[in-house]
Amino acid sequence: MRFELIVLGSSAAVPALGRHCSGQLLCLESSNVLFDCGEATQQQLQRTGESPGRLDLILITHLHGDHYFGLPGLLTSMALAGRKAPLVIVSPPGLRDRMAVLLEYDKYAPPFNIDFIEIHCEEPTVLIDLPAFTVTGFPLDHRIKTNGYLLREKQRPANILPEKIKEFSIPYKQIPGIKAGDSFLTNDGRTIPHEELTRPASPPRAFAYCSDTLFKPELAKVIRGVDLLYHEATFLHEDLEKALKTNHSTALQAGEMASLAKTKQLLIGHFSARYHDLEPLRMEAAEKFRNTHLARELYHYPVALRRANHQEH
Repeated sequence: MRFELIVLGSSAAVPALGRHCSGQLLCLESSNVLFDCGEATQQQLQRTGESPGRLDLILITHLHGDHYFGLPGLLTSMALAGRKAPLVIVSPPGLRDRMAVLLEYDKYAPPFNIDFIEIHCEEPTVLIDLPAFTVTGFPLDHRIKTNGYLLREKQRPANILPEKIKEFSIPYKQIPGIKAGDSFLTNDGRTIPHEELTRPASPPRAFAYCSDTLFKPELAKVIRGVDLLYHEATFLHEDLEKALKTNHSTALQAGEMASLAKTKQLLIGHFSARYHDLEPLRMEAAEKFRNTHLARELYHYPVALRRANHQEH
């Protein structure tokens, strides 16, 4: 079951040193989700080989240009490709009006429906509830209204054991019910409990996206235990004054957030163009959280399924 992040852009404010503005593609089994859409996102998307046709949901954190200026071009390309499937775009208020002006001047309305969900989440709020996953928005602390996003898989049903199907001659039509929790009644009247027929499914995986924010320790309880955390690390801690002035975080603070939240992996990005060598940022974050990686563009960061333990069952 696929769950992997592809970094499309890792630069703060402007493209720099071969790095592009913000954009992260989360590839799931059923569809793909785009987090932010900075300039050149669609070109980076082409380089991944991932089809824009699998993109059903776009989550924009805030309306600074480096996080959404790539959206008009991406929408236009989708239209030219003949897309018909609807598209959902979530953002703080104001994006719909900005896009409407550009699309009006283009004179060609997209041949697909765009559902804009505009909200500034002042507290953790479930924004998207689909069969495979949910998306929760939560407030970040930036210079304008900014959302963070938490995407969490839904719990899958238990896995039925093939040998039990054979042993008890379980009819195919009863398998879904057994996976969901039913017991099985044999032909000779015995009741075989669900627990004997199945093994627990792997725990749901989760990804949290925290871009453009002051360090907010209280966020740890919102994103606690996620498998992968993307957290901005615009500055080294020696430049903390600049971070505070611009409402950004340092690499050290990103590492502290991952430690507080007990995440499993930390991916840092949104690097200031002032830094040519990014390794010092990784090392600084790793002082607080060992399992830290740099967001390297076009790299894949998969999250493997974990085996369920007895407690999770």
